[in-house]
Amino acid sequence: MLRPEAGTLTLKNARRQRSKRFWPAAAAPLSLVLLLVTLASLAACDGCGSSVQGTYSDPNGAFTLELKSGGNAAFTFMGQTAQCTYTVDGNKLMLDCKGDPGKVTFTIHDDGSLTGPPGTFMPALRKTKS
Repeated sequence: MLRPEAGTLTLKNARRQRSKRFWPAAAAPLSLVLLLVTLASLAACDGCGSSVQGTYSDPNGAFTLELKSGGNAAFTFMGQTAQCTYTVDGNKLMLDCKGDPGKVTFTIHDDGSLTGPPGTFMPALRKTKS
C-alpha cells in the first residue's frame, strides 16, 4: 500500500498544510503585539493593586494616617492633625509633615501594614479604608 509523505500536498491534507504554513508566519508578529500590549498595560498600571492610598490607624485609634492621591497626607495623633506630603520608595514610605511630627519614615510590610521608625512608641498602622 502506498502512503503519501506527510509533506506531500494531497486533497486530503491540503487544508492542514495551508494552516501549517500560515500560522508559524502569523504567530511571531501576533506574539510580539500581545507582548507589547501586556508590557504597556503593566507600565501604565505601575503600582496598581498595591497602592498605599487609604486611611491607616492603630487598634486604639490614637494614630490615624490618611494617604491621599498626589502625595498629600494627613497625620492625626490624639486629635491633632498635621498636613503632610509623602513619597514611596520600595518598602519605605517617607512622610514629611509641617510642624510635629516632622519627617517620619514608615516601613510597608507584605500584609500592607505600616510601622514607624524602630524605637518609637508608634504601633503598627493597618489600612481601615481604601
